[in-house]
Amino acid sequence: MSDHRALVLDEVRKYHQEREVEREPGRAFVPGVTEIWPSGAVLDEDDRVALVEAALEMRIAAGRSSRRFESAFARELGLRKAHLTNSGSSANLLAVAALTSPHLEDRRLRPGDEVITVAAGFPTTVNPILQNGLVPVFVDVDLRTYNTTVERVADAIGPRTRAIALAHALGNPFPATELAELAERHELFLIEDNCDAVGSRYDGRLTGTFGDLTTVSFYPAHHITMGEGGCVLTSDLALARIVESLRDWGRDCWCEPGESNKCLKRFDYQMGTLPAGYDHKYIFSHVGYNLKATDLQAALGLTQLAKLDAFGAARRRNWRRLREGLDGVPHLLLPEATPRSDPSWFGFVITVAPGAPFGRAELVDFLESRRIGTRLLFAGNLTRHPAYTGLPHRVSGGLTNSDLITERTFWVGVYPGLTEEMLDYVIASITEFVAARA
Repeated sequence: MSDHRALVLDEVRKYHQEREVEREPGRAFVPGVTEIWPSGAVLDEDDRVALVEAALEMRIAAGRSSRRFESAFARELGLRKAHLTNSGSSANLLAVAALTSPHLEDRRLRPGDEVITVAAGFPTTVNPILQNGLVPVFVDVDLRTYNTTVERVADAIGPRTRAIALAHALGNPFPATELAELAERHELFLIEDNCDAVGSRYDGRLTGTFGDLTTVSFYPAHHITMGEGGCVLTSDLALARIVESLRDWGRDCWCEPGESNKCLKRFDYQMGTLPAGYDHKYIFSHVGYNLKATDLQAALGLTQLAKLDAFGAARRRNWRRLREGLDGVPHLLLPEATPRSDPSWFGFVITVAPGAPFGRAELVDFLESRRIGTRLLFAGNLTRHPAYTGLPHRVSGGLTNSDLITERTFWVGVYPGLTEEMLDYVIASITEFVAARA
């Protein structure tokens, strides 16, 4: 490291430490005044230094840090390949689009084929299904775990069903072992949306390792952050190659930008109706995109990845404190971990029970008035949103619980930036509200 660079980075550390000292007097928690966020990034001086170091090297596109992160993250999950993207939404788009690739030949998904998913989730799990001309088949979820069941998915399989695409609800794993077995038995692809659940386990195994393809988000709300960013992971090398091509403009070439002729036959290809010897760097085998992340994002991701276990421990600890503190409060359905799972929780979800003497809106308004941030369980029943009116879909077995979630469910935060004092205030506020109305 040059003397100038070392000096700059040392000054960055000092700057961060000074900022922290300046913020200390304002960090005292004041109930009803201090904002209690439902989610957020937890960043330290190593994160700040990593960003500045990447900027000093002017690594403004994907490069060394991106490749390092992809290798490290794949190892973290025990998978063979990881491809960084500019968002978790893009990761989901790539995962679904990869299954439509002509390179899969008879296995490829074609327009009109069905993909089973849940209605009560985030739109970006479902949108790529529609964007690729496929038909979502919506199934309901259980209350308390907020995941679907093997039975519901099995009942939804029809003659045109080709894949299953599900997210682990708020970090709580769906029954991944059984659903992976069901998918294999029926020769279906399984896309595992792990955006809210990095570090969760089912049957002692990390979520994200059950599907043919797995997606992750690094948005600030998630378990680790790059500011923006996402990732597609797989151990299927054929699928990995398709994902890479789709992410990188649809190129057939696998050289990194700025590299040339790693295969030593750059001008030896003849593909499509192109002339023999056409430059392989400009041969396109997919209708693709540019969905890459940058080295600035990856540099931050590398320092965040080192804290993943600590973040997960904090999320579990915070969730338990809320669960124990609210246990027995009437008129509330409290969340439960899926049997045989160890969730790295994204949030603490609460459903106001039918017949309660108050509604969700009243409770949420009360909490928000006390600066306690709340969020709904994403879209509730997606089929009720204007964006999906008139679009092709099928519903299997009814969506009773998804409708109830739309009307009665919300969640509060468990992210590592919350203190015990904040969580106790959340517990006291909810308890006080219910007691006053019960």
